Amino acid sequence: MAIIHHTTLQPSKLDLLTTWLPTRPWYAGTGTPELTKAGGFRLDDPAGEVGIEFMVAADADGVAYLVPLTYRGAPLDGAEHALVGTMDHGVLGKRWAYDGCHDPVLVAELFALVEGRAQAQMQSVDNTPDPDIARSFTGTGGLRAHGPARDDETGTELPAENGTALRLHRRLGLPEAPPAGAVGHVAGPWTARDGSRVRGLFAELR
Repeated sequence: MAIIHHTTLQPSKLDLLTTWLPTRPWYAGTGTPELTKAGGFRLDDPAGEVGIEFMVAADADGVAYLVPLTYRGAPLDGAEHALVGTMDHGVLGKRWAYDGCHDPVLVAELFALVEGRAQAQMQSVDNTPDPDIARSFTGTGGLRAHGPARDDETGTELPAENGTALRLHRRLGLPEAPPAGAVGHVAGPWTARDGSRVRGLFAELR
């Protein structure tokens, strides 16, 4: 069970993302974005070592980005390319923040969420399931990672051992219902620029 510490972070998560997002192939803006936190959820690391957060960050143009992040107390070997940055946590000390699509702990728990073996948690409340996160799985066989994540101009693909792949939509806006041909999905809400609450597709399994 993750413990949410309401404390200081220097720099903040949004500060890190402001620098990091423009380096991503799926970033739609130009220049440095002005970001706000628009929603998201968490997953628990069964070992209790890694923080797992799926943040929705919106820019000044109203584009909402899905940013899976992991927080670690030490560098992740071989993941220098996925490092978003480091922060000083008021309780835990120095933390290394990674693009979670390249962190095996997040990938394993995301596959578990799709299958129904893990439950989404509220983003800012301890030990509280998030009922707004929808998921489905109609495939066969267990989902286990098979090879590295692949980023492109619209999202990130996570290949699985059973021949499927989970595609994360980094720029949000698609309807939340799983599209034709999908054998699993994850969907949820975030807050639009006008303050309204919207729902959309976070990931689909094909």
